[in-house]
Amino acid sequence: MTKSGSVAINKTCLVTGAAGFIGSHLARRLLENSCRVIGVDCFTDYYDPQIKERNVSGLLEHPSFELIRKDLVEIDHGWFEKVEWVFHQAAQAGVRASWGEEFAHYTRHNVLGTQRLLEWARHSRVERFVYASSSSVYGETGKLPMHEDDLPRPLSPYGVTKLAAEHLCNLYQRNFAVPAVSLRYFTVYGPDQRPDMAFHRFIRAVLRGEEVIVYGSGEQTRDFTFVDDIVEANLAAARAEKAAGRVYNIGGGSRISVNGVLEILERLTGREIRSRHEPVQAGDPPHTYADTTRAREELGFTPKTPLEKGLAEMIKSFCA
Repeated sequence: MTKSGSVAINKTCLVTGAAGFIGSHLARRLLENSCRVIGVDCFTDYYDPQIKERNVSGLLEHPSFELIRKDLVEIDHGWFEKVEWVFHQAAQAGVRASWGEEFAHYTRHNVLGTQRLLEWARHSRVERFVYASSSSVYGETGKLPMHEDDLPRPLSPYGVTKLAAEHLCNLYQRNFAVPAVSLRYFTVYGPDQRPDMAFHRFIRAVLRGEEVIVYGSGEQTRDFTFVDDIVEANLAAARAEKAAGRVYNIGGGSRISVNGVLEILERLTGREIRSRHEPVQAGDPPHTYADTTRAREELGFTPKTPLEKGLAEMIKSFCA
């Protein structure tokens, strides 16, 4: 057992996007489980790179962590010679920013970067390749909950690139036996969440006494998933014997409207929330909700963090 009480894994792991929101949480957990972690991040300026520097600062103090500041498209794969588990979290994020000329960044980081990493993996001894996909691949399916076998119809260029990378994982698994598994994350939140994401914006505005901006009526719903549960899903996907070649929904079981979230935040902060409604943004589906039966049955994954508890953790992190 490790000092934190976690079971020692003792693997050499590659975490791409290690300075990001999910990647930094995952890297920290792997280090707690006695893993050696090689982190890769190119510190893009989609949001303030100083936030990523803070995310990774504690990791850099750990003797079993190494950070490579490189773009996956250009990196020398010799760095990864002894890697056993790959957790591919790196991506150009953001549904709303993926239109127009910015799409070139999404194809580079989300598609080409993934293909280059898979091409290296086919010639390596990697035991598991876990790819961070997204519920954005579904778009507006017309049925809830969303199931892995539903026909994906992305509503945004971002969703298109995440689905393309999923297909690449499947191709490399079928043709070259790369042990790839894709996890479709449903709206991840928690401490260190990106500043452009809804919960971060809401909490920041509430604590500052500012208006909360809501896109649309606020009656749109999401299946919100706490970051610690996302980390557990990654570990489960790496361990599960028969997960290679499979796709799994990873949801938190906390489907609620945006207006419902604001009510919880009022209760937790004790502050009245003033909101301003703006038009629905292109690419945002009206509802998401994950059918997680497959992840429960095949990975043993069950989310542990109720929404109100997770939001309380986020608020606490703002006040720290």
